[in-house]
Amino acid sequence: MLAEIITIGDEILIGQIVDTNSAWMATELNKIGVRVKQISSISDDKDHILKALAEAANRANVIFITGGLGPTKDDITKKTLAEYFGVELVENREALANVERIFAKYNRPLLEVNKQQALVPANCEVVLNENGTAPGMWFNHNGVIYVSMPGVPFEMMYMMDEQVLPKIKATLKLPSIIHKTLLTVGEGESFLAERIADIENALPSYIKLAYLPKLGQVRLRLSAFGNDEAALQKEVDAFAARLIERIGSPFVIDQDIPLEKAILDRMEASGLTLSVAESCTGGYLSHLFTQHPGSSHVFLGGAVSYSYELKESILGVKNETLWQHGAVSEETVKEMVEGALLNFKSDLAVAITGVAGPGGGTEDKPVGTVWIAVAAKEKSLIKKHTFGSKRRQNIERSAVMALSMLNTLLTEIKK
Repeated sequence: MLAEIITIGDEILIGQIVDTNSAWMATELNKIGVRVKQISSISDDKDHILKALAEAANRANVIFITGGLGPTKDDITKKTLAEYFGVELVENREALANVERIFAKYNRPLLEVNKQQALVPANCEVVLNENGTAPGMWFNHNGVIYVSMPGVPFEMMYMMDEQVLPKIKATLKLPSIIHKTLLTVGEGESFLAERIADIENALPSYIKLAYLPKLGQVRLRLSAFGNDEAALQKEVDAFAARLIERIGSPFVIDQDIPLEKAILDRMEASGLTLSVAESCTGGYLSHLFTQHPGSSHVFLGGAVSYSYELKESILGVKNETLWQHGAVSEETVKEMVEGALLNFKSDLAVAITGVAGPGGGTEDKPVGTVWIAVAAKEKSLIKKHTFGSKRRQNIERSAVMALSMLNTLLTEIKK
């Protein structure tokens, strides 16, 4: 069962707002066995909308449309849909009662332009909007279902959850879709692909493998399509197990969650605590951890120590180490991580120091030079990384590589 999503609005095309609706809708549709074939963002132009609808009808069984349902003149979706289907706009009593209820609730005068929100194409089935004045509309035309909804995200989400998705499941015979995601870190997409090529070649036609790379990480997503959900799940799990065994140490977790969350969960399950000593990342690694609820079960905190003075006073880095080897050195990062373990009393610690850029580099320590150390009381790993010239990317890559090294250390101390 194929779907297409069309978002309407000039504000999307000029970058004034980000289209979060499509990503959310695609995720929810996938859960019930509806595969999104295409996502399009188009302008508030009648001819553009008419063409997009006609083209989508040749590709998809269900077409979802968001945006352009407001009461102002630039909102033309409803009138354009009426033209597309060759029908008139008519007043819907339920929609009008809903508009009247909302304005009465807030003690606001009901203007004529607001009453026009209750005008809908004559061939539609109204999907009531309990969170706004613009009704949704369901059309079944020439074997294709069209669903038009407001572009306001929370209005669309409630409408989808409470009415549209249940109606789709009741109306259509849907297949099962099974996804399983394997998170890896520290190894490039091409190297992973070469390592698992024979397993990928052995996948049946109804199971696909996708590579989703992101700054030092690669997610491998297995997707299976069919009618027997239990059999599909068993087969996907078997292929996933083969992939995990082949991937080895770069494998982190078989869930589609952020890398730092996977690390936190793994440490919490083992009763371990963590502290950090950040220099060039300026607290970015700490932010990654603390954005997740419950991070305090593992993450104790740490220091953002840019200056020599703070490296000495907070972390106990020796003055002679800093002056002899510099802040960006193996010797300094080693003392930073040891100081974090000692002073913050955590089971494990991470230290990062480097030249984030765009200035500050030297011939022997160019921009992008970063030293990272991870340590437990009985074992440590220290590595020099050479990234590029972009400050933001250097900060993000440093954090990801620190997490990768932390994942490796957790595996090694568990053995």
